Amino acid sequence: MQKTNYGRFLDEKLEELRRTGEKPSLLLHACCAPCSSYVLEYLNDFFSITLYFYNPNIAPESEYEYRKSELKRLVSEMGLDIEIIDEDYCPEPFHALAKGLEDAPERGERCRKCIALRLESAAKKAKELCSDYFTTTLTISPHKDSTFINECGGEISKRCGISYLFSDFKKHDGYKRSIVLSSQYHLYRQNYCGCVYSKAIKNIDKS
Repeated sequence: MQKTNYGRFLDEKLEELRRTGEKPSLLLHACCAPCSSYVLEYLNDFFSITLYFYNPNIAPESEYEYRKSELKRLVSEMGLDIEIIDEDYCPEPFHALAKGLEDAPERGERCRKCIALRLESAAKKAKELCSDYFTTTLTISPHKDSTFINECGGEISKRCGISYLFSDFKKHDGYKRSIVLSSQYHLYRQNYCGCVYSKAIKNIDKS
């Protein structure tokens, strides 16, 4: 069965916006500064972007606050006129969904529930702000299942009544470009997704 080319969906949408000259509003869920760097560079000319930092999976709180501060620094140093909405540290929703899934592998059920939680929150925030679209930077990561992310976003879109911007930001060497931009802006590049379980796996791999 052939995989859906979500990168092509985004290419077609951007070409449409080039033709029409429209610049719709976009609520962009941001997982971290490195992943956001290329996505912001790529989309800023086409959308009026509001960044949304909601990642209750990140632990400890100091890590959460540092990633958030790096995102704000990136936007400032890129010279972008973009509002950032950042939620206070509140890990309880993640711990609730992870219960019984502590030993699940990366990209497994725990990760899927975590992604769905963040996309659902992004959609609700986008609806609240009357944004035209919502999406997430998560598809830029080679460690994330882009097909699941887009399918999940599409389902939430129908349920919440707000358009989801399908994407695969790895396309056009997006991930490689994010590494270049991370170096250019001296961004902190974390070596785990954020949660205590992924950090434990990284520590095991190092031993």
